[in-house]
Amino acid sequence: MNKKEILKLILVGVMAALIALIGTGAGLFYLLKYRPQVLTKAYNTLIDQPQTSPAVTADQNPPEVISTHEKAVVAAVKKANSAVVAITVSKNVPVYEQYYENVPSPFGDFFGSDFQISQMRQNGTQLQEIGGGSGFLVSDDGYIVTNRHVVADEKAEYTVFTNNGKKYDAKVIARDSVLDLAVIKIEGSRFPHLSFGDSDKLEVGQSVIAIGNALAEFRNTVSVGVVSGLSRSIQATDQLGGIEALDQLIQTDAGINPGNSGGPLLNLAGEVIGINVATTDGAENISFALSANNVKDIIDSVKQTGRIVRPFLGIRYIPITEDLKKKNNLSIDYGALIQRGTAVGDLAVVPGSPADKAGLMENDIILEVDGTKLTSDKDLATIIRTKKVGDTVKLKVMSKGQEKIVTVVLEEIKS
Repeated sequence: MNKKEILKLILVGVMAALIALIGTGAGLFYLLKYRPQVLTKAYNTLIDQPQTSPAVTADQNPPEVISTHEKAVVAAVKKANSAVVAITVSKNVPVYEQYYENVPSPFGDFFGSDFQISQMRQNGTQLQEIGGGSGFLVSDDGYIVTNRHVVADEKAEYTVFTNNGKKYDAKVIARDSVLDLAVIKIEGSRFPHLSFGDSDKLEVGQSVIAIGNALAEFRNTVSVGVVSGLSRSIQATDQLGGIEALDQLIQTDAGINPGNSGGPLLNLAGEVIGINVATTDGAENISFALSANNVKDIIDSVKQTGRIVRPFLGIRYIPITEDLKKKNNLSIDYGALIQRGTAVGDLAVVPGSPADKAGLMENDIILEVDGTKLTSDKDLATIIRTKKVGDTVKLKVMSKGQEKIVTVVLEEIKS
């Protein structure tokens, strides 16, 4: 039955229903008299209506739908992926074997021969993979950035796998004693590498991308999220139970798993704005990254000198809080109070240091560095880390109740 015949049957049914509903002679007369016109008009109206397009079948290609945001993410991943590496940690571990030792029977000859007791003994060592992490190339001649805790074992061997499947032996060039940062190197040239963005321009809610060797098994795993917090401070614990304080961290809800440590946190331009460093046990979507501006000068110093060159001021201090203000009857609730440590010899001002040469003394309070007020978000150590050896900084200092400006030339910290 074709479409026209179906439509005729439908219209006849409609007409019969109308006759039944009207139920009067006038209505019946109207429909009988004008039936041809009514049918013709209704029929023509129906067949002239545009027909609905049929559904797309499985063997047809649906139209491509991709948002501008998705395009930006895909482009950033394509730009960065070839420079992200997987790092494996291997170490010589003992190999044990089972053997049996004859032990004389305590019952003499009553039970016959001696007993055999199973024992274990070491029979050499073998190189075995014991862990892994992530990293990314920062130069075409093979310098790679990762976390210090990824390459902390000085007796271990480290191997780098690039995204194209090539394998390289890696040498640890520098481990940072302050930040959870390390630089390693592989031999070669013309490696793809990443550049750093300005992490000071990040805003909460901004999209970010994490790439890394998730669970030390799934290389170049990509996850997407947002910046969910800035200037965070945490106490981080590594797999060996070591604890370190990390500050000025970027918080993100991008999926960062064990094995992602040392991988890049990217903006949508494919620039590194952080180095993935820690995640939170017992919580979802709370992870942290070292901010790019806190580490890129350190990385540059390693590439140029083969070691970490860090400026220092030469003081011990306590950040001033509202509680410290009340306890010590201070007139201000911000700044850095220069104070000696608890151990014998932990002087407030290191003799011969830049601070000593500039005349800073115990109980002085540093209020500002180069016009930046010292607060919980902008503490003294963080600001000094952004400076270079040889930089001249101006400190606003409160000394014996009087404010003054002190000029200090930063020097290299002695390891």
